[in-house]
Amino acid sequence: MTTGKDALQWWREARFGLFIHWGLYAVPAGTWQDEQVRGLGEWIMYNGRIPIADYEALTPQFNPVKFDADAWVKLAAEAGMKYLVITSKHHDGFCMFRSASNPFNIVDATPFGRDPMAELAAACHKYGLRMCFYYSQAQDWHAPGGAGHWEESNGKGWHNPDAYSRPHEDFAAYLQNVVKPNLHELLTQYGDIGLIWFDTPVIITREQSEDLRDFVHSLQPNCLVSGRVGHDVGDYGSMGDNQIPVGRVKGAWETPATLNDTWGYKSYDHNWKSADKLLYLLVDLASKGVNYLLNVGPTGEGLIPQPSIDLLQEIGRWMQVNGEAIHGSEASPYPYEFDWGRITRKGKSLYLMVTRWPADGKLRLPGLRSRVLAASLLAAPNATVKVKQSHTADWHELDLTLPAEAPDPCVSVLRLDMAKAVDVDESPLQQANGRIILPAHMAATSGEVKVDKGGMTAGWRAAEDALAWPLRVKHGGTFRVEFISASAGHGAAWKGGHEVSFTVAGQTVSTALVKDRDSDSPRAQHHPEAVSVLGEVDLPDAGSYEAIVQASAFAPDSQLRLAEIQLVPVK
Repeated sequence: MTTGKDALQWWREARFGLFIHWGLYAVPAGTWQDEQVRGLGEWIMYNGRIPIADYEALTPQFNPVKFDADAWVKLAAEAGMKYLVITSKHHDGFCMFRSASNPFNIVDATPFGRDPMAELAAACHKYGLRMCFYYSQAQDWHAPGGAGHWEESNGKGWHNPDAYSRPHEDFAAYLQNVVKPNLHELLTQYGDIGLIWFDTPVIITREQSEDLRDFVHSLQPNCLVSGRVGHDVGDYGSMGDNQIPVGRVKGAWETPATLNDTWGYKSYDHNWKSADKLLYLLVDLASKGVNYLLNVGPTGEGLIPQPSIDLLQEIGRWMQVNGEAIHGSEASPYPYEFDWGRITRKGKSLYLMVTRWPADGKLRLPGLRSRVLAASLLAAPNATVKVKQSHTADWHELDLTLPAEAPDPCVSVLRLDMAKAVDVDESPLQQANGRIILPAHMAATSGEVKVDKGGMTAGWRAAEDALAWPLRVKHGGTFRVEFISASAGHGAAWKGGHEVSFTVAGQTVSTALVKDRDSDSPRAQHHPEAVSVLGEVDLPDAGSYEAIVQASAFAPDSQLRLAEIQLVPVK
């Protein structure tokens, strides 16, 4: 049993949601026994090796009397967010809701004695947001049978090597006796729920993931189930934490992201992203058809940190003017990125979200076949935008003349209204700055190499593996070949050493990959990327070419994860 396509409609149109990581871990706030504990705030029980009894002893200190559900939801609504996902139970096993099945909960175990989930649900109804719950369905350090549970009786403590390989019958009992009763409470006590955001499936089987999905749907048929229920059986997919895909994605996807370096509150994490960077990520993800679930981590007193409030309010001011480019939008019709910004579309309109305002006031878009009827700036509707379109047999181009100054300091949005449905040439075309972008996800692959959900290569291990692209050049010349590759995963260091070759127009350049510089892509903030220069090639004439990339040798213990190749004109 799965939800129908209509159940996803509100979620697709929302594009932007608020994630809230709040629980008992907000009390220690990243510090245990006067020492700062490494890692994420909500992981302090595990990373700090805190015994269950000692962790339970935090409950008398958890009295978030400054919690104001109305203020939280109003903040989200004014930021342009359309749904709210809050941790009802994280990996520490503590329930942030009234639970008859689990006494380890905020109502029964703390002096607070109130159900914040009920108050948030009422506020969401008031402000028109969808109420949603995060729930850790497999990893539970507190309840017997949960993955990662520390059994004090075995004497092995947190270093028990079997903590994440529970006996099947114990884990099955945990799902039946802990998870399902909790889910029943969440889906029957608070009215309509938009989605259940499961996480870290670890040891769960496919059959168990499907059973949980169906259990949720049996209680609320239109409640969505996130992809992290496990084994890709959810109603939509979840990118990795803070993961930004290379290009537009197929299907329904969401990226959970942080404002700083933690999810749950840590009193000493002040590494806040800037508002312009957050807006860039918002428009970048929307242009790829991906929802942006942006997190706040409230304090043990029940307050959202002031820097988080300030950032969301700044986003809200932008959304008030430009939100139509985000809400209800679809991914860019172009499968590659532009250096000046990003694109979304809605019906017969394109939204050009300009992050780098052209110094000469000229913005050129190749490949647009549709006739533009009107062009306007959302932040300056009375400003004049001149439109010129030209085409030959194989090249269409739009030239826009913009005001001298951007109307918005971060992202200015141009709306283009078409006479008919949007139609673009999707092949890799030389852009106005002379560059040609060849993303891995646009390549034809041969051999065993594949492209993963983030648009990067995976399983690239043999010299027979290859990627190939057609490309079109308008102005010939000499081009520097830049190979942009990523680390193996979130936070992992980039590793090179692979022998890579690139062939085009009868010329081959090859080298062992070294980092010539860090990538400045927003993808690289949490998933490091490096730019490796392979050499230079000549494409002297305008016209069509084919490019091929292969690897002749592979560095040990390192994946070759190509994001894209850029051909950069050499002046």
